Amino acid sequence: MTQDVETLARQIVAGSARALARGLTWVEAGGARAEALCARLYPHTGRAQVVGVTGAPGSGKSTLARALALVARARGGTVGIVAVDPSSPFSGGAILGDRIRMTDLALDPGIFIRSMATRGALGGLSRAAADAVDLMDAAGLSLVLVETVGVGQDEVDVMRLAHTVIVVSVPGLGDDVQALKAGVLEIADVHVVNKADREGADRTVAELRAMLTLLPAAEGTWMPPVLAASAAREEGIEAIADAFHAHMAHLKTSGELERRRRRMVTARVLRIAQDLVAETVLGGGGLGAEGAAGASLVDRVARRELTPHACARALLAQAAQRTSSGRTEDAVG
Repeated sequence: MTQDVETLARQIVAGSARALARGLTWVEAGGARAEALCARLYPHTGRAQVVGVTGAPGSGKSTLARALALVARARGGTVGIVAVDPSSPFSGGAILGDRIRMTDLALDPGIFIRSMATRGALGGLSRAAADAVDLMDAAGLSLVLVETVGVGQDEVDVMRLAHTVIVVSVPGLGDDVQALKAGVLEIADVHVVNKADREGADRTVAELRAMLTLLPAAEGTWMPPVLAASAAREEGIEAIADAFHAHMAHLKTSGELERRRRRMVTARVLRIAQDLVAETVLGGGGLGAEGAAGASLVDRVARRELTPHACARALLAQAAQRTSSGRTEDAVG
């Protein structure tokens, strides 16, 4: 396996699209092989600008990502697109329909598109999405666009993955800023009012600008611009590209880039740790069919004999004990 990982990693760093596609398949499947590949490539990351595109369903995120990719290519850059689609709660599969809107990009060797399912992850992004960004970064792509699933007001995971977050809204959805309240309004580094040829677009732009003036801002902080665009007509896209490049320049000159990177890394490490803990609790005697002790605890919670908090702590204690016992056996062996 080590040789396969080394060979694939070298090919990805060399810019092979076929190797990148294979590596992304490994990452989505997970496991030791994927982790080894990510570890091998991680020192080659940190060069790409990662831009998240989020917003309400139907706001035109895929069309905007396509238009931004075309502008980046016209300016001499290379582009990776991670398009995340929602998973079925029944089959776990996804339609991955974003690629249908980007078929004309597929023939451009400077653009690499990968559709991924959320796999049940909250916040619109799966854990594999961060690894996918790393692989595209290591492959030398200068811009990585992460288009999220579009789950609305709770979709804030993208700020833990991207240097710049573009929040897309459209006029005519009843409350024009329905999807931009609270946290989602605050995570935006650039606001885009898409489908600006619709009636009410000017009003939506004005409302967003008014709302942004109400947010507390220290002197010298970035003020998110509110830009009107029509992605389907490829109008206003150059200004959006200028805005996210200006935002990156601001991050560098203000020293915020390193602080943001640290927050991104911290959030990612915690996410992985949470997943590892969940895997340990759910498997190997946890809540699975073979976990009689864990199932018994859950039954006690169902009978109101034990609180959920106490049950969770007991399961964690059992997992820690199994891990400790395994290390002892390895040492003795």
